[in-house]
Formats: sequence, C-alpha cells, structure tokens
Amino acid sequence: MHRSTQRASESTPAQRWLARLSFALAALAIVILVVFAGLKSLAMLAVGLAAAVVTLAAAFFFLSQRGIRRWLALAVFVLAPIAVIVVYAFRDLLWVAIAAAVAWLLASITARQALTADQPDWRMPEHPAQPPARHPYFIMNPKSGGGKVEKFDLKRKAEELGAEVFLLGGPEHVDVADVARAAVANGADLLGVAGGDGTQALVAGIAAEHGLPFVVISAGTRNHFALDLGLDREDPSACLGALRDGVELRVDLGVINGQTFVNNASFGAYAEIVESPAYRDDKRNTTLNLLPDLLHGQGGAKLSAQADGTRIEAPQAVLVANNPYGTGDIAGLGRRVRLDRGVLGVVGVTVSTARQAAGLIRGRRSSGLTVLTTKQVEIDADAAEIPVGVDGEAISLSTPVICTISPAALRVWVPRDRPGVTPPKSPLNWTRLRHLALR
Repeated sequence: MHRSTQRASESTPAQRWLARLSFALAALAIVILVVFAGLKSLAMLAVGLAAAVVTLAAAFFFLSQRGIRRWLALAVFVLAPIAVIVVYAFRDLLWVAIAAAVAWLLASITARQALTADQPDWRMPEHPAQPPARHPYFIMNPKSGGGKVEKFDLKRKAEELGAEVFLLGGPEHVDVADVARAAVANGADLLGVAGGDGTQALVAGIAAEHGLPFVVISAGTRNHFALDLGLDREDPSACLGALRDGVELRVDLGVINGQTFVNNASFGAYAEIVESPAYRDDKRNTTLNLLPDLLHGQGGAKLSAQADGTRIEAPQAVLVANNPYGTGDIAGLGRRVRLDRGVLGVVGVTVSTARQAAGLIRGRRSSGLTVLTTKQVEIDADAAEIPVGVDGEAISLSTPVICTISPAALRVWVPRDRPGVTPPKSPLNWTRLRHLALR
C-alpha cells in the first residue's frame, strides 16, 4: 500500500474534516478572486508577485550598497507594498485581495492542523532522573541576562537545595571549563550553569565527558538552549525544580574542532561582523558598514562547505546547528523541538545578486539556499583561520573546520513541571492532504 494511503487510513475523523476544510477554503480564495475580480484577478496576482520580488531585491540592495543607492533601495522596499495597496484600492480590489488572502491563510492553518498528527514522535523521551544528586555544583554568572542571578536569588535557592555555587566575577578571566573539571575532581555528581549559551556549552562538554547530569538555568539573555528544552525563561529559579522533581532528557551535542556547542556555529557574514571590534559598541552601523563588502565577496574569507556529497561553493553564510531547526520560515530557522535526532542541520546562503535575493521567495527550492541534515560537515576557506560564532561567542578556528554530532552525549535534568515545547509546524504536503480529504 502507498505510504500516503496507508497513513490516510490511520487518520482521525478530525484530520479528515480539517483537510476537507482546507481545500474548501483554498477554493473559496480562488472563487473570490474569479467572481469579484474576473480577468483582473490575473493582474492582481501578477502585481502582488512582482511587488514581492521587487521588495526582496530592494532589501538586498539596501544591505549590499552604500550611500544614496542604499537609501533609494530602502525607499523602494517601503514603497513597493504601499504601491500594491494603492493600485488595489484604486481599482476597488483591495477588499477582494484581503478576503482572498484571509481565506488562503485559513486554508494553510487548517491544512497544517490536519497534518500535525503525522508527527507523533515530536517529543523527546523522558527518563527517570536517578540516582539523586548528592553533590550538585552550579556555576553562575551574576552579569548574565542583566543580573538575573541576583534578581531571582538563584544562589540562595540553589544552596537551599544542597548545591555548591561558584560565582563568576572579578577582574581576572576565569576558565569555566577548568572550574567544572575541578568540581568533578572534588566529588561533584551534577553540574549546572546559570548563564549564557556559550557558558552552558563549555560546562555541558565537561558533564558529558564524565557522564554526569547537567542542569540548565535560563539566566542568559536569549536562552535559546533553554527554550528548546522547554524550560521556563521568565523565571530562571523554576529550572532548579530539576533537583526536586526532575526527569532526564538525553541530548545530542555538536562538536566543532573538538569544542562542544549546544545551539549552532555560524560562518561567513555574521561571524565576520561579530568579530569586528566596533560591533560591541555599535551593532547596527557596524553591520551596515561591513555587509556590502561581505555580500560582494570583497571582505572576509571565501568559504566552501562539504557534507554527504553536497558541496556549497562561496556561500555568504553557513549555519551548522545541533539538530535541525523547524520549518517555520524561509531558511528553516525556527525552534528545535527535538535535540536527540543525532544529526546536524546545515543551512547555506549564497546570495550575491538581486536576482538570487528575489529567488528566495521560492523558499527551500531557491538556488541560493541549501538546507540539509548530516552527521559531519567540513567548512574550508582560502584562509588559515576564520572567525566562527559558536553559541553566540566569536572565536577563530583553523581551517578546515570539522563539525560533527555526538548523539545522546548529554544527560540533561529538567523539571517535570515545565512550560514544554510547542508542537512543530507540519510542512504543507498537498498529496498527503488530498489523501486525507478523499478518505
């Protein structure tokens, strides 16, 4: 039996009716255009598509040019959508466009809802958090996240649970990996971090090396790792519930030239910009000043990437993620609902012309976008060293840079009661949807 047909036979009545509703709404969008716009509907679609292409091309020119050309491109970027609205309104078609767009949006929503049940294994398995930790050890950065350690009284709350706490601070640089190794040597049987993702990754590597459980406290600025673990980012102290009533998640770790990372490693434009000394004091202007040369290949190293027979030549940017991100946007950079798939997610962007930028409207089918999963990727360059952003920290690494995945390397303890991770968006598979609707 064909796989789509077999899955359709296993579907629920709710799925089937949602699939039928999605087709009905899509048909309604077409009917609205044809009945109320007639032959003008073709012109409406052409104008809308042309505006989208022009807008993307203008965005590329804004980022890749300087001086008057940049600001002219910005004007086009702003005015193109406005011009479409004016044209539709002048032709008394604005309400038609809005109604058709709403119907199509609802069709997409119901289609995704119908297909959501096709992903029954989207949650990471939970295991008992045993045996209880007798000597938990936490490293906390008081400056991280604007002072969340003090704001949420994390040191006292951790100590009340029997943990030993090491506070980072003072004028001298502290190697947190050395601190973690010393703690293990002194009998620590659990390691935890209240700080940014870069610090989390360093200590997580030590915990994985010794097979110890690891606790993430969401006291950083963005807390991407905590988000993908389903932890509470509003109240970091809630993460300490892992010591009272926790469960264990077995999580993969990314490895880049021997160094662990929990989120991603970025190469190319972003890494070059972050490495600039001026970036810390003036992020916006530094980015706008450096991007034109980087996009035209006149600044930074020329990169190439190789993975499983796929080669990406001269990309402006490459992102290597510890497990692939979701498919919620053009590059698939949403959230990671699972961190235990045992693969890296790789996204390469090659956009050196306005035509390639406009082509991104095709999403993953764009020639300027490469999205794949692999267990190892090699990034090479025409330079002996290149800047890399590893979990938000700018470092320099010798080429070639090798990224691999270490499956189930980290035992992460999380509270049993936590916000959790939202279900992933299902990709729109119209063949599967048709089988559901006709079942």
